[in-house]
Amino acid sequence: MLALVEQGAPDGSWLRAGRQTGGRGRMGRVWESPTGNLYCSTLVRIGAADPLPHTLALVAANAVHALVAPLCAGQARIKWPNDVLVDGAKIAGILLERVGDAIVIGIGINITDHPIGLDRPVTSLAAQGANDAEAGALLERLAQIFGHWLAIWRAQGLDPVRAHWLLNAHPTGTPMRVVQPDGTVVEGAFDTLDRQGMLILRLANGESRAIHAGDIILT
Repeated sequence: MLALVEQGAPDGSWLRAGRQTGGRGRMGRVWESPTGNLYCSTLVRIGAADPLPHTLALVAANAVHALVAPLCAGQARIKWPNDVLVDGAKIAGILLERVGDAIVIGIGINITDHPIGLDRPVTSLAAQGANDAEAGALLERLAQIFGHWLAIWRAQGLDPVRAHWLLNAHPTGTPMRVVQPDGTVVEGAFDTLDRQGMLILRLANGESRAIHAGDIILT
């Protein structure tokens, strides 16, 4: 998709891979990519009147949550900014990359398989009882839901996207540890999102800290 951006691919383009040999997640992690899961990317061309580009992470998270939540036996929740967990186990991840005026949003959803032996719990739709889920059909539905939330983001701004995200995310007061890009660790409790989609962490001393980037660990 990054190559297609350079070739002028239009807003709203989607690509799906049957499997990946070089998949990667946030913070440079390797993303295991066996056949059967959903690996896809979409392209959003940023316009002058659009909200801040990084807030597309919330758009994508809303769409993925809406797709998987009805299929899972457990409770699906969003972890800032855009992981989707089921009963605390990760089922989907999202990665944003910018090239010029384009944002490429990569989405991975565990359908038939999930890795084992990681340092954090993971799950899949099959493990949640959705044995009939199929990547191609899920992509069609995901594209529809994402288009719905993208239209809201463009027409109404971030506020309705943020409000929906908060309804489906970890509740206020959830304890968490944030490993920031420079390696420093901040501990506190989830408070809210600010008007730009940044995580607001409530520290033990009562102060608030805005988190712009980092790896979130629910504790």
